Amino acid sequence: MNAVSALAAIALPPLVLAVFVLSVWKTARGLPTRRWRSPGWWAYPAVVLIGLGCVAWFIGTFSGGLDVREACAAAGAPYDDAYRTEHWREPSQWFPLRNKCNAGHDLVPAWVNPSLVVFAVMLVGCAAGAVATAVIGRKQSEKQD
Repeated sequence: MNAVSALAAIALPPLVLAVFVLSVWKTARGLPTRRWRSPGWWAYPAVVLIGLGCVAWFIGTFSGGLDVREACAAAGAPYDDAYRTEHWREPSQWFPLRNKCNAGHDLVPAWVNPSLVVFAVMLVGCAAGAVATAVIGRKQSEKQD
């Protein structure tokens, strides 16, 4: 490992966490002070939603662990090798997240896929909010001129 990649591996996680915490703070602080009227403010809740979506996706993706048979046994569900062989693509798809022991038991928590959809919809809402505030601000500045 060269020095640049070692530095990136050490510095990047705290930097990403700092950006996420700053965005949470700016989002919470901007709501009561009506900073959402500025188009740039909408980047903060977007970063928060992306961070929460990544956490939910990672939880869903790695819910089976390294040994799915062992995870199924720990969950008290029988491991069906024939089902897993027939549906071998399911654990590797991006959405919806699935990692089933058998036809009736999924290792991915039930809240993961709906929360990913909610985060995506809210992210589109943030983009719409930024566009709307930019258009409204532009119209108001044209009226003042």
